[in-house]
Amino acid sequence: MAHEVKMPKLGLTMESGTIQSWMVANGTSVEAGDVLMVIETEKTESEIEAEVSGVLKQIIMPGIEVPVETVLGYIL
Repeated sequence: MAHEVKMPKLGLTMESGTIQSWMVANGTSVEAGDVLMVIETEKTESEIEAEVSGVLKQIIMPGIEVPVETVLGYIL
C-alpha cells in the first residue's frame, strides 16, 4: 500500500511550504527515519524524514510552494 508523503504543518500559523530539495532521488529505496527532503517556510528550513520504508515516488518538484497537507510524493 502506498504511503502519502504530505507537506507537514510545522507551526501553528504555517499555511504553505516549499520543497527546497529532495535528499533522496526519485525511485530510490528509503528506510523509515531517512531524511527525504528539506522544506522551507517563511520562518525556517526543516529536514523531513520518511515515516515508512519503501521506494520514493516524487510528484512535486523543488521550488514549488504548496499548501499544508498537499501530497508531495509516495513511498511504495
